[in-house]
Amino acid sequence: MTLIKSISGIRGTIGHKVGENLTPLDTVKFTSAFGFWLKQRNNNERIRVIIGRDARISGKMISGLVSETLIGLGIDVLDLGLSTTPTVEVAVALEKAQGGIIITASHNPKQWNALKLLNEKGEFINTKDGEEVLKIAEEESFIFAEVDDLGKFSKRTDYIEKHIDEVLKLKLVDVEAIKKTQFKVVIDAVNSTGGIAVPALLDRLGVNYVKLYCETNGKFPHNPEPLPEHLTEISSLVVKENAHLGIAVDPDVDRLAFICEDGSMFGEEYTLVACADYVLKNNPGNTVSNLSSSRALRDITEKHNRKYNASAVGEVNVVEMMKATNAVIGGEGNGGIIYPESHYGRDSLVGIALFLSHLAHMKMSCKELRNTYPEYFMSKNKIELTPVVNVDMILNEVIKMYGSEQISTVDGVKIDFENEWIHLRKSNTEPIIRIYTESNSQENADALARKIMYEIQEMSLKNIV
Repeated sequence: MTLIKSISGIRGTIGHKVGENLTPLDTVKFTSAFGFWLKQRNNNERIRVIIGRDARISGKMISGLVSETLIGLGIDVLDLGLSTTPTVEVAVALEKAQGGIIITASHNPKQWNALKLLNEKGEFINTKDGEEVLKIAEEESFIFAEVDDLGKFSKRTDYIEKHIDEVLKLKLVDVEAIKKTQFKVVIDAVNSTGGIAVPALLDRLGVNYVKLYCETNGKFPHNPEPLPEHLTEISSLVVKENAHLGIAVDPDVDRLAFICEDGSMFGEEYTLVACADYVLKNNPGNTVSNLSSSRALRDITEKHNRKYNASAVGEVNVVEMMKATNAVIGGEGNGGIIYPESHYGRDSLVGIALFLSHLAHMKMSCKELRNTYPEYFMSKNKIELTPVVNVDMILNEVIKMYGSEQISTVDGVKIDFENEWIHLRKSNTEPIIRIYTESNSQENADALARKIMYEIQEMSLKNIV
């Protein structure tokens, strides 16, 4: 069982020992640290925090602990109940709240839960702020309110609809074109809050749909990460129902994958590529994704005569790069769409609306659209080393070995070749190097991964601490 404390929040498995898992005590402690940090940030004035949760089994328990802890700090709480990550982000901004907490472990299995922390803009807190929260939690230097100063609790259940209202206001969301196309889709919401949000959006867009796993009971019927190997049932159902496409989201609805009409995967890496293509056709500008995302976004951006930039891995880093380069769209290759015209957070509802608008305008099938984009293939691996191996020294050796190539050390080591690339990232908690490769065929991507893994194994024998 595991408890992971990071700058963006706390994530862990439910139950077992305090300090080693996400227990009630750990939940209260970390919520206290974040709430106290928010109060200090706002000169100890009366503040309000928005909370919401996905449908996982432990969500109601964790949500109750979070809200009562904030009230104990003298903070007013607006609870959105069953919600999505982007909905809470939108609500923080619209309500002019001072922060937000999303209770979700994203794509992790049902035994996990987490607290994702938002600032007053509805964006994930940055590295500096996260470190301050972690310090307060470690020192337990929070102070609770006296009885007359306790916070107040209120609840709203209409914010998913308000979120959809905001999506439909976007200039590039062409509701009429989508309605005229008369799409039929299959939805896999992995029995979480996408089962509320995605059908509600499609109703407003005039799209017919068939539901698969749209009950909000938190009983995930398959691994909730929207990867091809977990989407075999929706793939079959798309074909059986003669649907135009399938839509799959993760439990908190910030990752988005499409399935083509023949049951093949559009590719989670290409969710962002397709949405960016549509946006750039109508609003030319720069784009951003992280270093482990497909080169296809760079190609599409350059096709539109604009500039692509790569950030370190992590949504916070992508957002910071997008702001610095005035990007019109960005995100991550895991199916996360960030569209600043809406807000600076990954948002599957925005992604669905943009993608369907694009598909309606192109007047082609999902498969035909996919075939218009550059063909790249990725391989994702990791290599476990013994604790006595000096991982930093190995990465330095890799840099020397490939010194004649284009190398980035913004986040680990990224080596760009003419037709392919390697990205190596070390774990901060284990002697592990994660290895991402991309090439013009799956065979070549896998071969490139095997090559670098062999070289690292050889280097590890020489770089023992």
